Amino acid sequence: MRSLFGLVVALSLSACKEEPRGQLEPIPRPPGLKDAPAPGAAPTAAAQPPVDPSKVTLRWKLAASAPVTYHLDLERSGAAPAPQEAAEETPAKGKKGKGKEEPAPPRAAAPAASFPTGFTYVLERTNSGDYRLRVLPEGKDTTEDTGALSERGFVLDGLQGINRNIAALVLELPLAPVGPNDTWALGTELLTHDALGPLFTTTKTERRNRVKLTALTQEGDDQVATLEYDLLEQLSGKVTSRRAPPAVPARADDPAEEDAEPADESAGPPTTDASAEVRITGKGEFLVKAGRWRTWEGTIASSSRGPFPANALQVPPGTVKLKLTARESAPPAATAKPQQ
Repeated sequence: MRSLFGLVVALSLSACKEEPRGQLEPIPRPPGLKDAPAPGAAPTAAAQPPVDPSKVTLRWKLAASAPVTYHLDLERSGAAPAPQEAAEETPAKGKKGKGKEEPAPPRAAAPAASFPTGFTYVLERTNSGDYRLRVLPEGKDTTEDTGALSERGFVLDGLQGINRNIAALVLELPLAPVGPNDTWALGTELLTHDALGPLFTTTKTERRNRVKLTALTQEGDDQVATLEYDLLEQLSGKVTSRRAPPAVPARADDPAEEDAEPADESAGPPTTDASAEVRITGKGEFLVKAGRWRTWEGTIASSSRGPFPANALQVPPGTVKLKLTARESAPPAATAKPQQ
Protein backbone atom coordinates (compact mmCIF):
# COMPACT_ATOMS: atom_id res chain seq x y z
CA MET A 1 0.00 0.00 0.00
CA ARG A 2 2.82 2.35 0.90
CA SER A 3 4.66 1.52 -2.29
CA LEU A 4 1.58 2.35 -4.38
CA PHE A 5 1.15 5.70 -2.60
CA GLY A 6 4.81 6.57 -3.20
CA LEU A 7 4.48 5.80 -6.92
CA VAL A 8 1.51 8.16 -7.24
CA VAL A 9 3.39 10.98 -5.50
CA ALA A 10 6.43 10.50 -7.73
CA LEU A 11 4.36 10.70 -10.93
CA SER A 12 2.63 13.90 -9.70
CA LEU A 13 5.96 15.62 -9.03
CA SER A 14 7.38 14.72 -12.45
CA ALA A 15 4.26 16.07 -14.22
CA CYS A 16 4.66 19.46 -12.49
CA LYS A 17 8.18 19.86 -13.91
CA GLU A 18 7.08 19.54 -17.62
CA GLU A 19 6.92 22.65 -19.89
CA PRO A 20 3.39 23.93 -20.61
CA ARG A 21 1.99 22.73 -23.89
CA GLY A 22 2.06 25.20 -26.84
CA GLN A 23 5.15 27.12 -25.70
CA LEU A 24 7.38 28.30 -28.61
CA GLU A 25 11.10 27.80 -28.47
CA PRO A 26 13.31 30.69 -29.69
CA ILE A 27 14.90 30.21 -33.14
CA PRO A 28 18.65 30.83 -33.13
CA ARG A 29 19.72 33.90 -35.22
CA PRO A 30 21.75 33.02 -38.32
CA PRO A 31 25.42 33.93 -38.01
CA GLY A 32 26.32 37.38 -39.36
CA LEU A 33 22.77 38.80 -39.17
CA LYS A 34 22.66 42.15 -37.34
CA ASP A 35 20.10 42.87 -34.65
CA ALA A 36 17.06 44.95 -35.60
CA PRO A 37 17.26 48.62 -34.56
CA ALA A 38 15.53 49.57 -31.37
CA PRO A 39 12.07 51.16 -31.67
CA GLY A 40 12.32 54.95 -32.15
CA ALA A 41 15.91 54.84 -33.37
CA ALA A 42 16.80 57.13 -36.31
CA PRO A 43 17.06 55.26 -39.66
CA THR A 44 20.53 55.03 -41.14
CA ALA A 45 21.15 56.70 -44.53
CA ALA A 46 21.26 54.39 -47.53
CA ALA A 47 24.70 53.83 -48.92
CA GLN A 48 25.32 56.04 -51.95
CA PRO A 49 26.99 54.50 -55.02
CA PRO A 50 30.58 55.61 -55.44
CA VAL A 51 31.11 58.62 -57.71
CA ASP A 52 32.65 57.65 -61.04
CA PRO A 53 35.54 60.08 -61.62
CA SER A 54 35.35 59.46 -65.38
CA LYS A 55 31.80 60.90 -65.61
CA VAL A 56 30.51 64.46 -65.33
CA THR A 57 27.07 66.02 -64.86
CA LEU A 58 26.33 68.59 -67.55
CA ARG A 59 24.04 71.37 -66.31
CA TRP A 60 23.30 74.98 -67.15
CA LYS A 61 24.57 77.20 -64.34
CA LEU A 62 22.68 80.48 -64.26
CA ALA A 63 22.69 83.15 -61.59
CA ALA A 64 19.51 85.02 -60.72
CA SER A 65 19.10 88.30 -62.63
CA ALA A 66 22.08 87.40 -64.85
CA PRO A 67 20.68 85.99 -68.15
CA VAL A 68 22.88 84.14 -70.62
CA THR A 69 22.32 85.02 -74.29
CA TYR A 70 23.24 83.12 -77.46
CA HIS A 71 22.64 83.84 -81.12
CA LEU A 72 22.10 80.94 -83.51
CA ASP A 73 22.85 81.83 -87.12
CA LEU A 74 21.12 79.78 -89.86
CA GLU A 75 23.08 80.00 -93.11
CA ARG A 76 21.30 78.35 -96.03
CA SER A 77 23.34 76.55 -98.70
CA GLY A 78 21.67 77.44 -101.99
CA ALA A 79 18.07 78.48 -102.51
CA ALA A 80 15.25 76.95 -100.53
CA PRO A 81 13.57 74.06 -102.37
CA ALA A 82 10.29 74.84 -104.07
CA PRO A 83 7.23 73.36 -102.36
CA GLN A 84 6.04 70.11 -103.88
CA GLU A 85 2.71 70.09 -105.66
CA ALA A 86 -0.09 68.17 -104.05
CA ALA A 87 -1.43 65.05 -105.70
CA GLU A 88 -3.79 65.89 -108.49
CA GLU A 89 -7.40 64.98 -107.97
CA THR A 90 -8.30 62.56 -110.71
CA PRO A 91 -11.83 63.07 -112.00
CA ALA A 92 -14.02 60.03 -112.23
CA LYS A 93 -14.46 58.68 -115.73
CA GLY A 94 -17.91 59.64 -116.78
CA LYS A 95 -19.92 59.34 -119.98
CA LYS A 96 -18.80 61.19 -123.04
CA GLY A 97 -21.03 63.63 -124.73
CA LYS A 98 -23.24 66.45 -123.76
CA GLY A 99 -23.62 67.37 -120.16
CA LYS A 100 -20.26 66.02 -119.00
CA GLU A 101 -18.30 68.12 -116.51
CA GLU A 102 -14.88 69.53 -117.20
CA PRO A 103 -12.00 67.80 -115.32
CA ALA A 104 -11.15 69.48 -112.05
CA PRO A 105 -7.85 71.38 -112.21
CA PRO A 106 -4.99 70.03 -110.06
CA ARG A 107 -4.84 71.48 -106.58
CA ALA A 108 -1.63 73.19 -105.58
CA ALA A 109 0.04 72.33 -102.32
CA ALA A 110 -0.37 74.59 -99.36
CA PRO A 111 2.42 77.16 -99.16
CA ALA A 112 5.41 76.11 -97.10
CA ALA A 113 5.68 77.47 -93.59
CA SER A 114 7.79 80.55 -93.03
CA PHE A 115 10.98 79.44 -91.29
CA PRO A 116 13.22 81.81 -89.32
CA THR A 117 16.65 82.81 -90.56
CA GLY A 118 18.14 82.88 -87.06
CA PHE A 119 17.37 82.68 -83.36
CA THR A 120 18.35 84.56 -80.23
CA TYR A 121 18.11 82.53 -77.01
CA VAL A 122 17.95 84.16 -73.60
CA LEU A 123 18.28 81.78 -70.64
CA GLU A 124 17.17 83.27 -67.33
CA ARG A 125 16.86 82.08 -63.74
CA THR A 126 14.00 83.61 -61.81
CA ASN A 127 14.12 84.59 -58.14
CA SER A 128 12.22 81.37 -57.34
CA GLY A 129 14.98 79.30 -58.96
CA ASP A 130 13.03 78.30 -62.10
CA TYR A 131 14.69 78.35 -65.51
CA ARG A 132 13.03 80.38 -68.27
CA LEU A 133 13.83 80.59 -71.98
CA ARG A 134 13.04 83.42 -74.38
CA VAL A 135 13.25 82.57 -78.08
CA LEU A 136 13.45 85.43 -80.58
CA PRO A 137 13.20 84.10 -84.17
CA GLU A 138 14.41 86.27 -87.03
CA GLY A 139 12.59 86.53 -90.33
CA LYS A 140 9.20 87.28 -91.84
CA ASP A 141 6.08 86.77 -89.73
CA THR A 142 7.99 85.58 -86.64
CA THR A 143 7.24 86.43 -83.02
CA GLU A 144 8.93 85.92 -79.69
CA ASP A 145 8.24 82.65 -77.90
CA THR A 146 8.83 81.59 -74.30
CA GLY A 147 9.21 78.30 -72.49
CA ALA A 148 10.10 76.74 -69.15
CA LEU A 149 13.31 74.71 -68.87
CA SER A 150 14.79 72.24 -66.45
CA GLU A 151 18.33 72.69 -65.17
CA ARG A 152 19.62 70.49 -68.00
CA GLY A 153 17.86 72.55 -70.69
CA PHE A 154 14.93 70.17 -71.29
CA VAL A 155 11.80 72.04 -72.46
CA LEU A 156 9.18 71.50 -69.74
CA ASP A 157 6.47 73.78 -71.09
CA GLY A 158 5.87 76.06 -74.05
CA LEU A 159 7.55 76.18 -77.48
CA GLN A 160 6.15 74.31 -80.46
CA GLY A 161 7.35 73.03 -83.82
CA ILE A 162 10.63 74.36 -85.14
CA ASN A 163 11.17 76.56 -82.07
CA ARG A 164 11.08 73.52 -79.79
CA ASN A 165 13.21 71.28 -82.03
CA ILE A 166 16.02 73.78 -82.53
CA ALA A 167 16.02 74.75 -78.84
CA ALA A 168 16.32 71.08 -77.86
CA LEU A 169 19.14 70.64 -80.34
CA VAL A 170 21.36 73.39 -78.93
CA LEU A 171 20.25 73.56 -75.28
CA GLU A 172 19.28 70.08 -74.06
CA LEU A 173 21.87 68.18 -71.97
CA PRO A 174 21.90 64.54 -70.75
CA LEU A 175 19.87 63.57 -67.68
CA ALA A 176 22.46 61.28 -66.06
CA PRO A 177 26.21 61.77 -65.56
CA VAL A 178 28.12 60.86 -68.73
CA GLY A 179 31.65 59.89 -69.64
CA PRO A 180 33.58 59.33 -72.87
CA ASN A 181 31.66 57.21 -75.42
CA ASP A 182 28.34 57.50 -73.51
CA THR A 183 25.29 58.27 -75.68
CA TRP A 184 21.78 59.66 -75.10
CA ALA A 185 18.78 60.96 -77.07
CA LEU A 186 17.20 64.39 -77.47
CA GLY A 187 13.52 65.27 -77.12
CA THR A 188 13.04 66.23 -80.78
CA GLU A 189 10.31 65.44 -83.32
CA LEU A 190 11.61 66.43 -86.74
CA LEU A 191 8.74 64.92 -88.76
CA THR A 192 5.27 65.27 -87.24
CA HIS A 193 3.11 62.24 -88.05
CA ASP A 194 -0.04 63.97 -86.78
CA ALA A 195 0.24 66.54 -89.58
CA LEU A 196 0.24 63.99 -92.42
CA GLY A 197 -3.54 63.97 -92.72
CA PRO A 198 -6.01 61.14 -93.39
CA LEU A 199 -5.01 60.76 -97.07
CA PHE A 200 -1.41 59.81 -96.16
CA THR A 201 -0.64 56.12 -95.55
CA THR A 202 2.75 55.52 -93.95
CA THR A 203 4.70 52.59 -95.40
CA LYS A 204 8.14 53.03 -93.81
CA THR A 205 9.75 55.02 -91.00
CA GLU A 206 13.30 55.17 -89.67
CA ARG A 207 14.61 57.18 -86.71
CA ARG A 208 18.05 57.63 -85.23
CA ASN A 209 18.57 60.04 -82.33
CA ARG A 210 22.01 59.97 -80.75
CA VAL A 211 24.31 62.40 -78.97
CA LYS A 212 27.73 61.10 -77.90
CA LEU A 213 30.33 62.47 -75.51
CA THR A 214 33.51 61.85 -77.49
CA ALA A 215 36.07 63.55 -75.23
CA LEU A 216 36.45 64.99 -71.74
CA THR A 217 39.56 67.11 -71.27
CA GLN A 218 40.93 69.33 -68.51
CA GLU A 219 41.70 72.93 -69.45
CA GLY A 220 42.86 75.08 -66.56
CA ASP A 221 40.36 74.87 -63.72
CA ASP A 222 37.53 73.68 -66.00
CA GLN A 223 36.68 70.56 -68.02
CA VAL A 224 35.61 70.61 -71.65
CA ALA A 225 33.06 68.03 -72.75
CA THR A 226 32.99 67.45 -76.52
CA LEU A 227 29.57 66.36 -77.81
CA GLU A 228 28.79 65.04 -81.29
CA TYR A 229 25.27 64.88 -82.75
CA ASP A 230 23.84 62.32 -85.20
CA LEU A 231 20.08 62.49 -85.86
CA LEU A 232 18.07 61.02 -88.72
CA GLU A 233 14.34 60.78 -89.44
CA GLN A 234 12.88 59.26 -92.60
CA LEU A 235 9.24 58.83 -93.51
CA SER A 236 7.69 57.48 -96.69
CA GLY A 237 4.20 56.55 -97.76
CA LYS A 238 1.42 57.03 -100.28
CA VAL A 239 -1.01 59.91 -100.70
CA THR A 240 -4.48 59.03 -101.91
CA SER A 241 -6.02 61.46 -104.40
CA ARG A 242 -9.61 62.49 -103.97
CA ARG A 243 -11.86 61.85 -106.94
CA ALA A 244 -13.93 64.60 -108.53
CA PRO A 245 -17.74 64.32 -108.28
CA PRO A 246 -19.26 61.95 -110.85
CA ALA A 247 -20.31 63.40 -114.18
CA VAL A 248 -23.93 64.06 -115.14
CA PRO A 249 -25.66 60.71 -115.96
CA ALA A 250 -25.95 59.90 -119.66
CA ARG A 251 -29.22 60.49 -121.44
CA ALA A 252 -30.82 57.45 -122.99
CA ASP A 253 -31.70 59.31 -126.22
CA ASP A 254 -28.05 60.33 -126.93
CA PRO A 255 -26.16 57.66 -128.98
CA ALA A 256 -22.78 59.24 -128.14
CA GLU A 257 -23.48 58.85 -124.45
CA GLU A 258 -24.34 55.17 -124.89
CA ASP A 259 -20.97 54.40 -126.58
CA ALA A 260 -18.89 55.94 -123.74
CA GLU A 261 -16.78 53.68 -121.51
CA PRO A 262 -18.16 53.11 -118.03
CA ALA A 263 -16.07 54.30 -115.11
CA ASP A 264 -13.70 51.72 -113.62
CA GLU A 265 -14.40 51.84 -109.92
CA SER A 266 -12.70 48.52 -109.09
CA ALA A 267 -9.15 49.94 -109.24
CA GLY A 268 -9.78 52.32 -106.34
CA PRO A 269 -8.58 55.90 -106.06
CA PRO A 270 -5.09 56.66 -107.43
CA THR A 271 -2.14 57.10 -105.05
CA THR A 272 1.14 58.99 -105.27
CA ASP A 273 4.42 58.19 -103.50
CA ALA A 274 5.65 60.78 -101.00
CA SER A 275 8.57 60.87 -98.59
CA ALA A 276 10.73 63.14 -96.44
CA GLU A 277 14.11 62.91 -94.77
CA VAL A 278 15.91 65.00 -92.13
CA ARG A 279 19.58 64.56 -91.20
CA ILE A 280 21.31 66.55 -88.45
CA THR A 281 24.98 66.50 -87.53
CA GLY A 282 26.75 68.75 -85.05
CA LYS A 283 29.58 69.21 -82.60
CA GLY A 284 29.83 71.31 -79.46
CA GLU A 285 32.22 72.02 -76.60
CA PHE A 286 30.54 72.45 -73.22
CA LEU A 287 32.35 73.97 -70.22
CA VAL A 288 31.45 71.72 -67.29
CA LYS A 289 32.30 74.05 -64.41
CA ALA A 290 31.04 77.23 -66.09
CA GLY A 291 27.87 75.47 -67.23
CA ARG A 292 27.65 76.88 -70.77
CA TRP A 293 28.73 76.32 -74.38
CA ARG A 294 32.13 77.40 -75.60
CA THR A 295 31.37 76.43 -79.22
CA TRP A 296 28.52 74.71 -81.09
CA GLU A 297 28.10 74.13 -84.85
CA GLY A 298 25.89 71.84 -86.89
CA THR A 299 24.09 71.16 -90.16
CA ILE A 300 20.47 70.35 -90.96
CA ALA A 301 19.72 68.70 -94.33
CA SER A 302 16.06 68.11 -95.12
CA SER A 303 14.25 67.12 -98.30
CA SER A 304 10.85 65.88 -99.43
CA ARG A 305 9.51 64.16 -102.52
CA GLY A 306 6.03 64.00 -103.93
CA PRO A 307 3.04 65.64 -102.25
CA PHE A 308 4.51 65.47 -98.75
CA PRO A 309 2.63 67.83 -96.38
CA ALA A 310 4.78 70.91 -95.81
CA ASN A 311 3.57 71.42 -92.23
CA ALA A 312 4.81 67.95 -91.24
CA LEU A 313 8.41 69.08 -91.70
CA GLN A 314 9.51 70.62 -88.39
CA VAL A 315 12.91 71.97 -89.48
CA PRO A 316 14.02 74.52 -92.09
CA PRO A 317 13.84 73.05 -95.63
CA GLY A 318 17.01 72.47 -97.62
CA THR A 319 20.55 72.44 -96.21
CA VAL A 320 21.21 74.89 -93.39
CA LYS A 321 24.39 75.45 -91.40
CA LEU A 322 24.01 76.41 -87.74
CA LYS A 323 26.50 78.29 -85.58
CA LEU A 324 25.94 79.30 -81.96
CA THR A 325 27.76 82.33 -80.52
CA ALA A 326 27.52 83.98 -77.11
CA ARG A 327 26.19 87.53 -76.79
CA GLU A 328 27.09 89.95 -74.02
CA SER A 329 23.61 91.36 -73.41
CA ALA A 330 20.03 90.19 -73.79
CA PRO A 331 17.54 92.03 -76.03
CA PRO A 332 14.60 93.73 -74.31
CA ALA A 333 11.53 91.63 -73.65
CA ALA A 334 8.78 91.83 -76.27
CA THR A 335 5.04 91.71 -75.77
CA ALA A 336 4.24 89.55 -78.81
CA LYS A 337 2.16 86.41 -78.66
CA PRO A 338 3.96 83.04 -78.70
CA GLN A 339 4.54 81.52 -82.11
CA GLN A 340 2.39 78.47 -82.88
